Amino acid sequence: MQQYTYLLINFFTVIICFIFSFHPKIKFSRHFKAFLGASLMVAVFFIVWDSWFTKIGVWWFNDNYLIGVRLLGLPIEEILFFICIPFSCVFTYYCLDKFFKLDWKPLPEKIFVVISILASFFLALWFSPLLYTFMTFLTTGLSLFILYFILKVRWIGKASFIYFLLMPGFLAVNGILTGTGLESPIVNYTPGKFLGIRILTIPIEDTVYGYEMILWNLYFFQWFKKDKNSEEDNTLLS
Repeated sequence: MQQYTYLLINFFTVIICFIFSFHPKIKFSRHFKAFLGASLMVAVFFIVWDSWFTKIGVWWFNDNYLIGVRLLGLPIEEILFFICIPFSCVFTYYCLDKFFKLDWKPLPEKIFVVISILASFFLALWFSPLLYTFMTFLTTGLSLFILYFILKVRWIGKASFIYFLLMPGFLAVNGILTGTGLESPIVNYTPGKFLGIRILTIPIEDTVYGYEMILWNLYFFQWFKKDKNSEEDNTLLS
């Protein structure tokens, strides 16, 4: 049973959200296609990153908790992680955005984004010898810049607040993956490749890594969803 641990983590992360996706007041199931398109696009980048870091030994996986199937050098459970975690996060964002007004005013959001970009770039440069730390903060700073100043999205403040609300769940899932409650971690990090600062057993970089991943999932989800709505409108008009 131990070899199914990571697989079960993915399952229990997504199952409640999946069931409630069909609730008549939520109807997130109508957007499964949009979510799948978004998550696959984002997953390509993160799987390549993950595969590279695994190959050069930034992190590695404990086979005792895996079923043994690998793709691109990654456990199949790790690849499913890039679908299951975003599903739960995007679903939660969708629900909270649907029932609550969480939009930020333009000025506070701009200040938050600019400070976050500058802090990300500063930390990337300051800790440039630490590969995981450097890559995480560099790409997060670039992502925020692209999303806000080039793609002109205006929901980063709202998404950041919802991500903060999701932190207990994130800490629970990543905590197990990094060894909380287990005899040894499922995902192991090589010293000298990251700061070594942990929340429980979770490297602090993981929280930023997850934040960047969710921002891009939200962007492409809304992009695909908008295209779907446009197609439906054209069908009604024809």
